[in-house]
Amino acid sequence: MKRLLSVLSLLLSLSTVCTAQLFVGGDISMLPKYEEAGVAYKNQDGATVQDVIAFFKQEGMNAMRVRLFVDPSKDKDKAVCQDLDYVKKLGKRIKDAGLQLMLDFHYSDTWADPGKQWTPDAWKTLNDEQLNEKIYEYTKDCLQQMTAAGAKPDFIQTGNEISYGMLWGTEANVKSNSTNRCYTTSSAANWSRFITLLKQAGKACRETCPEAQIILHSERAAKPSVLTDFLDRMHKGGVDYDIIGLSYYPEHHGNIATLESALNTVKGKQYGKKIMIVETGYSYAWSIGGSYNYTATYPYSEEGQRKFTADLIEMLSSHDEVNGLFWWWPEDNGNKGVTSSWWNAALYDHNTGKPYAALYELKRFLQCGTNAVREVEAHNTLPSAVYNLQGQRISGKPQRPGLYIMNGRKYLKRR
Repeated sequence: MKRLLSVLSLLLSLSTVCTAQLFVGGDISMLPKYEEAGVAYKNQDGATVQDVIAFFKQEGMNAMRVRLFVDPSKDKDKAVCQDLDYVKKLGKRIKDAGLQLMLDFHYSDTWADPGKQWTPDAWKTLNDEQLNEKIYEYTKDCLQQMTAAGAKPDFIQTGNEISYGMLWGTEANVKSNSTNRCYTTSSAANWSRFITLLKQAGKACRETCPEAQIILHSERAAKPSVLTDFLDRMHKGGVDYDIIGLSYYPEHHGNIATLESALNTVKGKQYGKKIMIVETGYSYAWSIGGSYNYTATYPYSEEGQRKFTADLIEMLSSHDEVNGLFWWWPEDNGNKGVTSSWWNAALYDHNTGKPYAALYELKRFLQCGTNAVREVEAHNTLPSAVYNLQGQRISGKPQRPGLYIMNGRKYLKRR
């Protein structure tokens, strides 16, 4: 009887977890360019897919991310093309398909990341006070226009990979010094300037899209001390946000255990925030240019990519604070003059136009709407005690589809 009561108590606690909403999808910022070039998207059976976004939804994805540059017209990189008009159109398609939309402000005319956070050309003559006003006005105007266009975002990133600050200045002036950069040893003035900019951006978000959740995005998964220093400063500075966004690419950040260590470190700090992996990817063929070689575990192949995805989800599913997983550039599908071929971690075969197996793996992140679910089939060795949802102990491996309790966790048998 005591064992039965314990199982029933566990079921009650898990039922509340099962209502938590999770989000899975990808950054599909280049999709319109591929479509314009006539790139063929197919399903696994080789049939042509007419509506790629609807296909992603059909295959279990429920959210998409799109980046936004201030004025990308000067950049020669063909992947830097997402101005406001472009994003409004793509955003509306995503919303019309019934998916959630994540808007990723780069606050730059080009790629913003930990090594480059260049101020847009049109803003480069502004002093700090004027820049504070500009980021507020720009963010608010963009969100108002997105809303009017039927592309109101549900999640808003106020900056892209901003562990070391943003809006540093022009590239020529900043390369020779650390002005406006925010390292752990940087001056309080640098951090104060950065925090004020984030507050202004967040203020615009709250006023224009009060229901949207604000994401602060860092890529320091491999350096938890730097990550938590950043987050500590955000909290001390009173920055208003809802979600911690992380980038995780094994070639740049290390193995899955490294990411889990970062998650545990952040959880231990008790910030009270959800966490999303807003960028991830693993190659199906060649290196994407990082220094960590994971091929002994996950070969550069379709199966290696699928297995990485499955194992990443398995790990993330043990962390109830993680509520989002987004693949970066999944729609890359043949070049046809759209882009160069450096990104080798898409979810499409460039030769056949068919999706790789990892695309179908992503939906498992959403199973039962809870991170506590595991596949019974994945376990060759079962624990000595397995219970059904009525609290009855069963012998051997479950034979019927359904949910079961094993080792104090909920497991799903699909068939």
